[in-house]
Amino acid sequence: MAENHAQNKAKLISETRRRFEAEYVTDKSDKYDARDVERLQQDDNWVESYLSWRHNIIDETLKMLDESFQWRKEISVNDLNESSIPRWLLEIGVIYLHGYDKEGNKLFWIRVKYHIKDQKTISDKKKLIAFWLERYAKRENGKPVTVMFDLSETGINSIDMDFVRFIINCFKVYYPKYLSKIVIFDMPWLMNAAFKIVKTWLGPEAVSLLKFTSKNEVQDYVSVEYLPPHMGGTDPFKYSYPPLVDDDFQTPLCENGPITSEDETSSKEDIESDGKETLETISNEEQTPLVKKINPTESTSKAEENEKVDSKMKAFKKPLSVFKGPLLHISPAEELYFGNTESGEKKTLIVLTNVTKNIVAFKVRTTAPEKYRVKPSNSSCDPGASVDIVVSPHGGLTVSAQDRFLIMAAEMEQSSGTGPAELTQFWKEVPRNKVMEHRLRCHTVESSKPNTLTLKDNAFNMSDKTSEDICLQLSHLLESNRKLEDQVQRCIWFQQLLLSLTMLLLAFVTSFFYLLYS
Repeated sequence: MAENHAQNKAKLISETRRRFEAEYVTDKSDKYDARDVERLQQDDNWVESYLSWRHNIIDETLKMLDESFQWRKEISVNDLNESSIPRWLLEIGVIYLHGYDKEGNKLFWIRVKYHIKDQKTISDKKKLIAFWLERYAKRENGKPVTVMFDLSETGINSIDMDFVRFIINCFKVYYPKYLSKIVIFDMPWLMNAAFKIVKTWLGPEAVSLLKFTSKNEVQDYVSVEYLPPHMGGTDPFKYSYPPLVDDDFQTPLCENGPITSEDETSSKEDIESDGKETLETISNEEQTPLVKKINPTESTSKAEENEKVDSKMKAFKKPLSVFKGPLLHISPAEELYFGNTESGEKKTLIVLTNVTKNIVAFKVRTTAPEKYRVKPSNSSCDPGASVDIVVSPHGGLTVSAQDRFLIMAAEMEQSSGTGPAELTQFWKEVPRNKVMEHRLRCHTVESSKPNTLTLKDNAFNMSDKTSEDICLQLSHLLESNRKLEDQVQRCIWFQQLLLSLTMLLLAFVTSFFYLLYS
């Protein structure tokens, strides 16, 4: 049955290409960008996204392609870059990509309070939307985004239905299948009527994608780590430009990375010994120690080697929490704990355990590849075995709570090789839906004690996190009180305004009838 479905899809794609070439390109070639036409003939996923959005009805798909391609040529989507957008528009932070929802979809933020309706700038703002969406589409072909309409502190000047309609069209016509949902936060009652119109633009099937939320409901869709404080979250991120906000996961520095900089807190000799020894010397009662390769020219005695082993074991403690995925168990489950610069204990450990009957390939990516050295960052794990991954800041750079790590894993065929060349080819060919992904955030343990372990024992962890949580809750409570006071003041002002208008209207009506009957 799956084979028949694949054949039918291939036929639909082929027929769509043929008809679009014959019925549209021939007559409107000057209205399309040749690069889009070429891509349509080569990219099956692109064609399939249009077909799927139009329920595999070819006639409707062709109309959609025509409208989309004309728009792409008109706005020069393929040539958009930072220099195409006015600098002030990038600096203000009205639109950007940052963070993920609970389903792992990228968050596409629209801070409406920074948008003022202005016909002189609407064209540039539309280009900014297209710039971000095209940038994302090229990196994450087919993976949807969640639009975060942040309407907090929004006034009447920010209501721009033309701009909202353009955003809706982007996902209905220009970037089909890229919309996961639209989360609308803190919508003022003044905009109720406006969003009733928006629902008609979305159509009956897409209306279910609208999620109206307040501070209480928004956490149903996005966890607090990716929500700003005014939404009840703990994300310390603050938009700034330049550079462009770019927290996409990339390959970090590994054991074959560049030479360490002069401000590296460890000497080059220490780093080299880390690269040779760290992975081999980490052991656990439940795991078989990795075999150490001995260099015949080394003059280090066995006793000295044992001392190094002991020191490495003391420097790392196995993480306590475990994420149990379908291919790998990953420990820690959520956070990587790093020591601070003063303590000197900056490294941390990720433990992967293969729970399948096949070899599992894995790779580690991060949002800050220039900051970290990861050993190993791209390797494989045998059935039932475990692999220890050492993560350390590079060049004395500071660990940030905004930094994230992504563990990607996929099962390999028994006959597949596990060398660097085979792994590279494997990751090029493996289907996206076969890849397991798990994200980890970073946390710095504040401590001035020289002998404090990078990964604290459970009791210390709990007390440390508890005090931080109390501080966060207190700050959020103070922020909430301030917001509440502001809202009360606005309500009082608005009520006074309504009362004044009512009295004025009453006086006018009274005067009118007095003059009419006098």
